[in-house]
Amino acid sequence: MDQISPLPSSNGAALAPFDYAPRTRVIFGGGSLDRLGELAAGLGGRRVLLVSDSGLRAAGHQARALKSLEAAALAVTVFDDVQPNPTTDDVDRALAAARDAKIDSIVGLGGGSSMDCAKGVNFLFTNGGRMEDYQGVAKAGRPMLPMIAVPTTAGTGSEAQSFAVIAHPKTHLKMACGDKKASCRVAILDPELTVSMPSAVAAATGVDAISHALETSVTTARNPVSQMFSRRAWSLLAGGFPRIFESPGDMDARGAMLLGAHLAGAAIENSMLGATHALANPLTARFDIIHGVAIGVMLPHVLRYNAPTAGPTYGELAEDAGLCERSDPEAAERLAEHVKSLVELAGNPTTLSECGVTESALAGLAEEAAAQWTGRFNPRPVDAGSLAALYRAALRGVTG
Repeated sequence: MDQISPLPSSNGAALAPFDYAPRTRVIFGGGSLDRLGELAAGLGGRRVLLVSDSGLRAAGHQARALKSLEAAALAVTVFDDVQPNPTTDDVDRALAAARDAKIDSIVGLGGGSSMDCAKGVNFLFTNGGRMEDYQGVAKAGRPMLPMIAVPTTAGTGSEAQSFAVIAHPKTHLKMACGDKKASCRVAILDPELTVSMPSAVAAATGVDAISHALETSVTTARNPVSQMFSRRAWSLLAGGFPRIFESPGDMDARGAMLLGAHLAGAAIENSMLGATHALANPLTARFDIIHGVAIGVMLPHVLRYNAPTAGPTYGELAEDAGLCERSDPEAAERLAEHVKSLVELAGNPTTLSECGVTESALAGLAEEAAAQWTGRFNPRPVDAGSLAALYRAALRGVTG
């Protein structure tokens, strides 16, 4: 099987063609949330929908955002009832508030759930219909409202992406609805906002960000720009992740995680994801396993599965993390074991059996995973049979 080529070197190696069109202004730094009102006003709107959740209200972040917006003479409507893994019901409720207020701009404050819900509102407010109408890519015919994203977790990188990931309310299977018009105009990355995350949230979102960096490094859709983002994201995340548990107040580590998650999100926008996410989504839908927890269980096994195809790139990433030389024939295994150790450090499970998954469920899960869009971009092809084998390996942590 052909191997994925590593990053182009400076020796004249040919670069793959790509089309990179950045659409989001990125503002990074402690205290940058205080610029929200100035930035929102600069986009020309006067009636803002602020999408958030109850946890951010309790943490005081919502009040800070409101203060900044109102100081800029903006009228603000707050919707802070977003649930984790938002469904079309969440989007519909937020949409009703947006229509009542006749909004002309949107702010998504929170984790991926708040930002995805805000993007979902943008699709329906401007283009009508239902979220199901936008599953896939480029199905919105009309322009969308300007949106600012303010992540408070270092995880999804949703602020760097033009996709809203919205679940069906009954099946809880996720729909990826993408359109470049849904890209955020501005992303505010303020590391101070991530300190209030409970350690369990920091663990799950951080592992998700790590998976984004590793998966985007080797997808079949990758290009030189996405690989640049992926590799820098991995370096930041691999260094920052242990430190946020050893010293939760370490702002440099918090900044590394937030910027790393953003760069990994930017890599997704330019390269898509792979089999780990195809495997994780049915686990969340059927067993209510937190997305980042499911990712942490499955990622080491996917790294091993991809090693025959993606070995050279995994060698570079292992070297970047100080695990071994890139030429080490065991580099992919060292990378997989290192990811497992990070999951263990965070106190998360490393097997599906710990999550309540049983052998009898694996065949059905594999069929659902095979239908997931992201699996198409995995560097080594997957089907229901290979995905079932990966689930079996993860059931009790088998590595052979």
